[in-house]
Amino acid sequence: MEFNGILTVSYIIATILFILALGGLSNQETARRGNWYGIIGMAIALVATIWGIVTQAYVELFVALAIGGGIGLIAAKRVQMTQMPELVAILHSLVGLAAVAVGFANFMDPGRLAHYQGTELVIHDIETYLGILIGAVTFSGSVIAFGKLSGKMSGNPLILPARHWLNLTLLIVVIYFCYAFVVQSAAGGGMMPLVIMTAVALLFGIHMVMAIGGADMPVVVSMLNSYSGWAASATGFMLGNDLLIVTGALVGSSGAILSYIMCRAMNRKFLAVIAGGFGTEGGSPASGEVVDQGEVDPILPDETAELLKNAKEVMIIPGYGMAVAQAQHIVHEITQTLRDKKINVRFGIHPVAGRMPGHMNVLLAEAKVPYDIVFEMDEINDDFPNVDVSIIIGANDIVNPSALEEPDGPIGGMPVLECWKGKTSIVLKRSMATGYAGVQNPLFFKETTRMMFGDEIDSLDEVFKVLYLNDDAASTETPGALARGFFV
Repeated sequence: MEFNGILTVSYIIATILFILALGGLSNQETARRGNWYGIIGMAIALVATIWGIVTQAYVELFVALAIGGGIGLIAAKRVQMTQMPELVAILHSLVGLAAVAVGFANFMDPGRLAHYQGTELVIHDIETYLGILIGAVTFSGSVIAFGKLSGKMSGNPLILPARHWLNLTLLIVVIYFCYAFVVQSAAGGGMMPLVIMTAVALLFGIHMVMAIGGADMPVVVSMLNSYSGWAASATGFMLGNDLLIVTGALVGSSGAILSYIMCRAMNRKFLAVIAGGFGTEGGSPASGEVVDQGEVDPILPDETAELLKNAKEVMIIPGYGMAVAQAQHIVHEITQTLRDKKINVRFGIHPVAGRMPGHMNVLLAEAKVPYDIVFEMDEINDDFPNVDVSIIIGANDIVNPSALEEPDGPIGGMPVLECWKGKTSIVLKRSMATGYAGVQNPLFFKETTRMMFGDEIDSLDEVFKVLYLNDDAASTETPGALARGFFV
């Protein structure tokens, strides 16, 4: 009785900490504190569960914890920020796989029929079925998402004939086998319907994510995060673990809300994203081919520096290319230099920049860019007519005018940062390759656009050198960026 009381109190404390963690993670200034709340809450949950519930097999448990913790530690040290989207996706797959494994283990428990009878057995079987179903969809879908995000698979949507009818058929099959499983389970069977459903769920997860195009992948990441939470919650009901129920519900609901927010920001319907690739309704999927739309106007770093020095309003738009080049630190140095010259510098962040929600914000915070000059798309889009120079660093789709001009195109209808409304746009890219959505960007060919080709960090280094060396007020000391080895 005493153990149960301590366990309950521990779970309540852990739940409160998880809620505080979500609240902290909602804001950049409190994100670090939110992470600590989550870490402490999970530590309390683990200790309480091991102490209050586990009664045997301690050796096996601690061996498993050591292996899992070791893998997590290695991943945390080795994975770069640019690899975080695919890391999150593959971790979601492990949550789904765990739900499937626990569900089958629970079903095969010899004492199950002795412990549950009648209506209780039916409810328990449905909980088991749902846990395995959601877990299997999460597992296979997350594996495909990992493949697309890591570049091991094409980001183009796989559009099968009559795909909506296929999804409906799979849903009907799942419902039918749920009925068959419940009926057979009461008689001591049910393994065959459960196995067939698992196979169907795996196929559904594969088909669902394969049909989603590259432009929608950030939504997929948050959607799979939601699925992993619901899988954990269903497993909690199956095991009778209150903390797992609550934690899973928190993850599931927060992931669903995030998916809704991102879909709204992209002018998409959540169900439409699940049903097919971005912009494939009434249009055609992106081919990834580069279409020549004319000549581009190149620009050199010294010319860029001169434009920046003479500007009053500067907008910096970071994209995935900045993350790949790890150019956020030199961007901060340039920003600080311009602000010292009394130039108003702001950052425009698209909701899906970086292939994962909040990716760009984290990178900028890491480089100590002030929070108060970082703005979301909705906050600054109307200000572009007053912007003298926009610097687009490795971004493609999020500044593509065709999203507004071609409603039936692959990214048609997606709100974008309308930098072309400003006086000058300078685009930093390695080449004329298309973005993740696989479509060409008319912005590159506009009269007000200048292209600076090359590695983003090298180009920005050159810009910073010119800004620093030409600064009459600069001291003779080596600049901070140079001292930290940004220049080669």
